[in-house]
Amino acid sequence: MSNNKYSAGIILLLAGVVILLGKLGVFSFLGAIFWPLLVLIPGLLLHVLYFGRLAPAIVLVPGGMLIVYALLFIVCNLFGWDSLKYLWPLFIFGVAAGLYEYYLFGSSRQRILLTSSIALAAASAAFIVLVLLWSWGIYAIAAVLIGAGAWMMLGKRRRW
Repeated sequence: MSNNKYSAGIILLLAGVVILLGKLGVFSFLGAIFWPLLVLIPGLLLHVLYFGRLAPAIVLVPGGMLIVYALLFIVCNLFGWDSLKYLWPLFIFGVAAGLYEYYLFGSSRQRILLTSSIALAAASAAFIVLVLLWSWGIYAIAAVLIGAGAWMMLGKRRRW
């Protein structure tokens, strides 16, 4: 009988702590910070299922995509969601990563998978460069002009 009383006491104590933490906003804070784990864990689980030989290699495509997207969401959580305006091409890269994993670990090494993953990764990189040039390009041009002007003024002068 005393074991039941002890167990009931622990349950009541834990319920009170959970309610108190919920009212203090601890769970909403943790949910706001760690929600990308809800995307990362299924991606990792798909990889575990494949490498544990419980699922076919095709599960690596969504698994790779989910891992890339979860990492992107973690970065956005840390640095602010306005960084997504620069990092949106990583959604394309997620598909490339999944296809490349399927090419590497799948039973048939189809050339189209490798070509598709490389093309998508290159498109993603090109879009990132274009986005950065569009937003930061004027600063790069200004820095090049300042550097060229300083080099012309302060560099060694040659005599002709």
